[in-house]
Amino acid sequence: MNFFEQQDQAHRESKKLLLLFFLAVIAIVLAVNAAAAGLWLWGFGGRFFTLRDYPPIYFFYCTAATLLFIGSGTLYEMYRLRDGGDAVAQMAGGRLVMPASQDLQERRLLNIVEEMALAAGIACPHVYILDHEEAINAFAAGYHQNEAVVAVTRGTLNRLSRDELQGVIGHEFSHILNGDMRMNIKLIGILFGIQMLASLGQELLYWGSRFGGSRSRNDKGPPVQLIMLVFGVALFVIGYVGIFFGRLIKSAVSRQREFLADASAVQFTRNPDGIGGALRKIGGLSRVNECGSRIEHPRAEQFSHMFLGAAKVSLMSGLFATHPPLQERLRRVYGKSMPFIEVSAARESVPDPTDTDASGFGYGNAMPGQFGVASSGQGVPVQPVMGTTDRFADTGLPMSVDVPQIPAIAPALGAAIRQAARDTSGACSLVYALLLDRQQAGPYALQLQLLQQAAPAQAVLAEALLSEVEAMPRSMRLPMLDMAMPALRLLDAAQKAQLLGLVSRLIAADQRVTQAEFVLQTVLERRLGVRAGRVVPISFGSLSALRAETVLLFSLAAHTQTDSEAILSAFQRAAMSVPELGLTTADLHAADSLDFSAVRQALLRLNQLAPLAKPFLIRGLLAALMAAPAEKMQPESADLLRGICAAIDAPVPDQVSATYTS
Repeated sequence: MNFFEQQDQAHRESKKLLLLFFLAVIAIVLAVNAAAAGLWLWGFGGRFFTLRDYPPIYFFYCTAATLLFIGSGTLYEMYRLRDGGDAVAQMAGGRLVMPASQDLQERRLLNIVEEMALAAGIACPHVYILDHEEAINAFAAGYHQNEAVVAVTRGTLNRLSRDELQGVIGHEFSHILNGDMRMNIKLIGILFGIQMLASLGQELLYWGSRFGGSRSRNDKGPPVQLIMLVFGVALFVIGYVGIFFGRLIKSAVSRQREFLADASAVQFTRNPDGIGGALRKIGGLSRVNECGSRIEHPRAEQFSHMFLGAAKVSLMSGLFATHPPLQERLRRVYGKSMPFIEVSAARESVPDPTDTDASGFGYGNAMPGQFGVASSGQGVPVQPVMGTTDRFADTGLPMSVDVPQIPAIAPALGAAIRQAARDTSGACSLVYALLLDRQQAGPYALQLQLLQQAAPAQAVLAEALLSEVEAMPRSMRLPMLDMAMPALRLLDAAQKAQLLGLVSRLIAADQRVTQAEFVLQTVLERRLGVRAGRVVPISFGSLSALRAETVLLFSLAAHTQTDSEAILSAFQRAAMSVPELGLTTADLHAADSLDFSAVRQALLRLNQLAPLAKPFLIRGLLAALMAAPAEKMQPESADLLRGICAAIDAPVPDQVSATYTS
């Protein structure tokens, strides 16, 4: 199953989850009314036996009160989670790791996350550490890949080698790319809403046990204290009936996705001993600490479906377990049963300072010759892992995260640029430096004037970084922007608006928009603009519904070629890749008619495509951007496709990633 199929399944499961939530609410409402009816009969001596004997609005009030508590609980929790991944990580006790951290363990973790993000072609997520958790565990959270976070426990940093930590991060990146995170956050809100009823029952039990009133001998029925206790027990039981079914849903959804994420981690890193070693250590640690992945935080149960390993021990492991058995996961990773690795309760893994240098990337124990070769770390070819694929079955579109290619990117990234990318002010300066153009004296002078007026301190650094940026290969510019994203996301709303506004003015300085400027602005808008992090609703089921927008993008891609014959040939290849549109060369737009503002509007609509329709668009763009099927894509063409993929929330194809490692 591929990325787009996973996104499509996630949309279907979200709808199913909503339906099951409504069914659970209906069941709870009926149960509450039944309990209320029994309480009324008991409280008034059994004098009423039919619906006509109850007050007309009695059951209406019971229903309204039940819906109010469930709805308010869900909305309250969703409001608390409005900040997405950052909110979840903080609620789980996480501490944000600053991009410029010099701590050896934190630097190693940040480097691995940066490597994975660069290989995947997505914005580098924020990184959190659960400092008080000694187990081996991790999770990814967020409504959207543009605002995702990755969180790991202190025990993960202390006990895993670099390869194992990379496998864990690869597992979490699978959740980011496959659209699992948004549904996981929905589950948190829904389960909290259902649990509100049980919480009300607990409150009634608490106050009922302390309520001192009693009835006189002439009063009929039980005392108020007893009524509160009985009603509290009823609500508590009914509330946990809803939680029972909610956990069943959560467990069923989570288990299958863990298998996929394990397989993806092997595919991404080309090393089964990465995620496999981490799982084996979880099993070994469980013999020391009861559960090698146990989370002690009070809200661990609420977040249990998000973690790498079981956050809590389940009494009914087959029914309520949010994760498959470790031995089954290992069997799927290795193709055979594997023993656990004995792990002591003490800290075991100490980073090598040369592997965590803050000025660059570390690459663990891999030798240069190993990169680009699928190996298990022992010279044995890696066999295909159950459930993995690096192709979209129906589109022939290669798509994978290839982390071993990253060492080819690292040497091109200067130390000054890496340092600037990890600081909020420096990251802004880096963005401005990417837009400065010394080839035109007049517009360049205007750009400097705009910078000095709006951000004088950042203008100085932008000028200093410009020489470094100009010395970089063109293909390195977007990867550097990806690396700067954690620092840029730390800006508040006003600062982000100021950055985007100044970017627009710098682009407009020469009264024209180049393709490189369009791509950079598109990526920034999608990741930092007011729509950043928002999940776009699906409005179109196929490219046929957006034929005009598709023709516009195919024309833009075709015009990246050098001569008229190559342009026509590129458009024909794109048209042939999507035959259902019936495109001909007559549909090709002239170069002077292409308008980037129209392209931007087209991308907004194309982002509303169903997940299974997007790979057909990307396949057509690839066909147009490749000078010939066997040739490598040019950096400018790769940048354009990366910008389009960012705009429509799609991963970057292999052909694009390969361009950045040449």
